[in-house]
Amino acid sequence: MRIKRSVNGAKKRRKILKQAKGYFGAKSKLYRVARQAVMKSGNYSYVGRKLKKRDMRKLWIARINAAARINDLSYSRFIYGLKASGSNLNRKVLADLAVNDAPAFSALCDVAKQQIAKAQ
Repeated sequence: MRIKRSVNGAKKRRKILKQAKGYFGAKSKLYRVARQAVMKSGNYSYVGRKLKKRDMRKLWIARINAAARINDLSYSRFIYGLKASGSNLNRKVLADLAVNDAPAFSALCDVAKQQIAKAQ
């Protein structure tokens, strides 16, 4: 006796078409085209999640660099001074301080400058 796929096949197609809802034209109406579009968009979103992390780190570094230069330090010297002082604040927190709490960031810059002076 052969296996009929009526219910399972319909479920599979319905699932794909539901994922493709909102796509333009045939991509949301026809199963074969919708399946390709869903696969492609899944790949794009996978890559996008990786790129988002990369982009956020770049943004944090740019913000830290701008705030450090206001305090007469380059980004690399600021990070070096912080590492030498034993501070373990990450770039996300440092960028937030740079944008929202300038006095606290200035205090960190002073700590970094002291460590740099000690090292020389």
